[in-house]
Amino acid sequence: MIKQSIILNDEEDKHFENETMIAVRSNNLKNNTLIGSYVIIPKSQVGSPFELSSKEWEDSKALMLELKKYIDEKYKPDGYNIGWNVGKAAGQEVAHAHMHIIPRYNDEPLAGKGLRYWFKQPENVRASLKNNED
Repeated sequence: MIKQSIILNDEEDKHFENETMIAVRSNNLKNNTLIGSYVIIPKSQVGSPFELSSKEWEDSKALMLELKKYIDEKYKPDGYNIGWNVGKAAGQEVAHAHMHIIPRYNDEPLAGKGLRYWFKQPENVRASLKNNED
């Protein structure tokens, strides 16, 4: 299935919110990637999902399901990646917890490559483990 080009307009972008969470768009408009992506951010000042309360977890799920419905209708993705980056080594660039909701499309060059793809590459073997191979 060929996807239509999508013209994005900041004014038409929605944000979503409930008692403890807010979700905002996270498209990368500079290079036209991550189309339809959002992040869910706790309103509390926590640095990682390990610090979320039970209520925040419940609200995260409720907001994620609301977002999925919206993204499915607006962008019609073929799949999703959902994840948290926790700590600098894992790619966390902002010291505030946030969950990525990333729609995926069959016509992407990296379609079929999931979250673990990059970690399974030979160039990702830790230096301390390479030394043990000798």
